[in-house]
Amino acid sequence: MAYKAPVRDLTFILNEVLEIDRYSNSPGFQDVSSDLVQQILEEGAKFSEEVIAPLNKVGDQEGCKWDNGKVTGPTGWKEAYKAMVEAGWPALSALPEHGGQGMPAVVAMAFGQFTAAASPAFSMYPGLTAGAYWGLNANGSDEQKAMYLPKMATGEWGGTMNLTEPQCGTDLGLIRTKAVPNGDGSYNITGQKIWISSGEHDFTDNIIHLVLARIEGAPAGIKGISLFVVPKVFVNEDGSLGERNVGAACAGLEHKMGIHGNATCVMAYEGAKGWLVGTENKGMAAMFVMMNEARLGTGLQGLAIGTAAYQAAVEFAHDRLQGRSLTGAKNPSGPADSILVHPDVRRMLLEAKAFVEGGQAFTLWTALQADLQHSDDEATATKARDYMGLITPVLKAYLTDKGFHVASLAMQVHGGSGYTEHFPASQYLRDARITMIYEGANGIQALDLVGRKLPANGGRAIMSWFADIDAFVAEHGGASDPVKPFVEGLADTKKKLQEGTMWLMQNGMQNPDNAGAASTDYLNIFGLTALAYVWAQMAVAAQKQIDAGSTDPYYVTKLQTGRYFVERILPDAGAHLKKLKTGADVLMAMPAEAF
Repeated sequence: MAYKAPVRDLTFILNEVLEIDRYSNSPGFQDVSSDLVQQILEEGAKFSEEVIAPLNKVGDQEGCKWDNGKVTGPTGWKEAYKAMVEAGWPALSALPEHGGQGMPAVVAMAFGQFTAAASPAFSMYPGLTAGAYWGLNANGSDEQKAMYLPKMATGEWGGTMNLTEPQCGTDLGLIRTKAVPNGDGSYNITGQKIWISSGEHDFTDNIIHLVLARIEGAPAGIKGISLFVVPKVFVNEDGSLGERNVGAACAGLEHKMGIHGNATCVMAYEGAKGWLVGTENKGMAAMFVMMNEARLGTGLQGLAIGTAAYQAAVEFAHDRLQGRSLTGAKNPSGPADSILVHPDVRRMLLEAKAFVEGGQAFTLWTALQADLQHSDDEATATKARDYMGLITPVLKAYLTDKGFHVASLAMQVHGGSGYTEHFPASQYLRDARITMIYEGANGIQALDLVGRKLPANGGRAIMSWFADIDAFVAEHGGASDPVKPFVEGLADTKKKLQEGTMWLMQNGMQNPDNAGAASTDYLNIFGLTALAYVWAQMAVAAQKQIDAGSTDPYYVTKLQTGRYFVERILPDAGAHLKKLKTGADVLMAMPAEAF
């Protein structure tokens, strides 16, 4: 079952829905045209399909191997990584001053969908490096940027984020890793970090670790955390590699449910030499640049795994002959009909397809906001920054929840075959599960949404988003019959989200448990509204082509898929709203010992 990158879907979104050619005068888009983007996606698809995808099962079966602190990747992975670097793919969106190509985030996120679907574990190596690259670019000194970023931009060197410790995951105020100044501007870093993705491997000559630690005498809790750059190998003034930073080592690998091809490391820092990044005791603010980058990447990963799982399920359904159609044999010359004749199989496949295609548009719409943050127009830039803050927890949590759901549906379509290792459904399900947990578990994303993002700046972001949806509904309120259900469905779901927002404002302040109890249902309504918004935009774009005389069946299929979303998925918003309004009583009344 070969992965096929959805080039047509993404070019439709980029060119006909988002119309990226409209932004040719915006920062980062001056040298970008739809023709160039088409070429990038076609070449990226070819690389993902031919080089990365064949290694996905190899990585799952072999995993990584640890030997006395050294980690080797699965067979063929080092060579594939080298080919990726030589082709320039890690440098796609990195800054030109560091040797990058400076492509917009929306283009990089499109390519990222391909690599993450071809092999989620493989895509994490360049993905973690990109997060560290942008974090260091935002917070590092000029000397640190010059020393590390050019090689990180190209992928010649790796990068990591070191947050979690055995006693703390979400609550980073509990970290114990300490930093002792040496008097020469460097620090000795001592402590243990766990679950460090790509923490050690044999793909690159150097790995640049960004490590949270507490300087001796710093305030307790979050306010006393600083960020440090700790290279695996020291870098000389001329840029060449020096001695090994012997105090920084991988003490072992985690044994995991999935993503076996990625080295998830226990990192032991025993007097490792590092340097402060940014300001003392401001490490969490600096780390959030990387965390937000990683959260978007994790949402993309959940979607991408769902995309690959859906493709495998469709291929299996076409080939699998079982039973006869309820309305008469559709394959009378064969022993049975394909399972595609059964309504419930179609329900599962359409649910997967509707989510995948809506998620693709949601991801690229959000990536466009990341680019518009740099607009020369301050109003546009402010709105885009507001949207990035508001949308990031929704995209991470909703797309990973539903990506796992799609992987589960794909296994169900496979039946018993999916539960075996002869088909890829099992790996997709196992790989997808972690996306709901790491980079902030989805329940934490929901709390972040209702507790921090909604009230930020007096609710400016959500009010602006509601206004944009209202304007879209007003513009297309008189749309023709094929588009009308999309517009009406969007308007109705937005109304439910607005009602949920008002309930939180009225009930969350007087009892914070009400906000916590409502948060996951609220995030689900938000996710449904977001997908309703992009599905309505896709419906308008598809119908425009049909009205212009196009006979391409792609546009009809797009409307049919979206109709399933509107009629069979969007009504879930009503159930979430009803649950949201029950408040915290039923959750908090039971004493702990009764569980």
